[in-house]
Amino acid sequence: MTVTFPALEEAQGKLDHARKQLHEVFEQAGDTMDMAKVTVIDGDSKAKVDWVRTKNAEIDELAVEVEKLQDVARAAQKAREHGERGDERTDERTKGGRAKSLGELFVASPAYLKRQGNNGPEAHLDIELKSLFDTGAWTPETTRGPRVEEFITRPIQLIDLIPQTTTSQVAVTYQEETTYVNNAAEIPEGGPYPESALGLEDKQSPVRKIGTWIPITDETLEDQPRARGYLNNRLPFMVRQRLDSQILVGSGTGVNLRGLLNTTGIQTQAKGGDPTPDAVYKAMTLVKVNGLAMPNVTVWNPADWQDVRLLRTTDGIYIWGSPSEPGPARIWGLPVVEAFGLTEGTAVVGDFANYSELATRRGIDVQISNSHADYFTNGKQAVRADVRVAFIIYRPRAFATVTGV
Repeated sequence: MTVTFPALEEAQGKLDHARKQLHEVFEQAGDTMDMAKVTVIDGDSKAKVDWVRTKNAEIDELAVEVEKLQDVARAAQKAREHGERGDERTDERTKGGRAKSLGELFVASPAYLKRQGNNGPEAHLDIELKSLFDTGAWTPETTRGPRVEEFITRPIQLIDLIPQTTTSQVAVTYQEETTYVNNAAEIPEGGPYPESALGLEDKQSPVRKIGTWIPITDETLEDQPRARGYLNNRLPFMVRQRLDSQILVGSGTGVNLRGLLNTTGIQTQAKGGDPTPDAVYKAMTLVKVNGLAMPNVTVWNPADWQDVRLLRTTDGIYIWGSPSEPGPARIWGLPVVEAFGLTEGTAVVGDFANYSELATRRGIDVQISNSHADYFTNGKQAVRADVRVAFIIYRPRAFATVTGV
């Protein structure tokens, strides 16, 4: 039974109306942002831009309200369907009411405490995939300061957009309704019922493993704060960074996950001669009309979002706020996520909350051993980390790319 929320429906209606009003302005202004062509609002160019900014702020506020009400609605629906369930995780992985960090688990593990001999013991450290790993500061020394300037590399940008679950299987199997023939009609007394048809098809998304390893000397391991801080950062980050990329552009061939952009059936809206905001609005409409979904996130290459942020009217007035203002990190009320892995010239609009899923078969698992090659005689340890996950797009039409932005 679906739980209905009149407050959510009312807020969504206001948001849709405000978006439509703003769309009419951009449509009339055209790709050159000529406010003289806008007739749906009065005033000079500055007054019209002020109206656009005010309407943008209104849309942002309404969108945040809708997001909060959607969270409440989803929680109420789950409580009704499944009942509230307590957290089944054991106290073994917690410390003082909080989850232990990788470094804390590592230095308390048999692999660290009992390492000896040619085949030292191994340890499995089960880490939450979505946990954020705090940057550990190195203890100041007389010969070296506490700061470690990390290599310039792409940050994690997409994982936290995806709802996360767990699975005990080697693949996530679900059913997709591939046939829907609705012949429901009015029936005269004593008349025959029209026959409808439904068809289901099994779909699968296999669990894939992403991993890496690094060598570490015994001396590094013996310096507990240093080992804890560094391991907290880099090895899990490497695994999560690769997963972040696979979610977006994984090919789906071999042992690769199938990423969003390589999923068959996602929709496309070409920018053409439209202003970029209008093209995004039209992509949102595709998601709503063809996917019967509600887009909740937009993803951009930073260079493309820069072009939107710097949009100006023909007489030089900034649409998204002047350089002295931070400007909204939203468009049409949807949050903007900047992803370096997204090809420049393409943006993505989608209902990530309801039609994507990252199912974890096993969280980030770290093993350590000195039995690799000649590591025992050379005073080294091999530290290996991996994760096993499946990524699923349940409804491809709930997503659309915007090309040519």
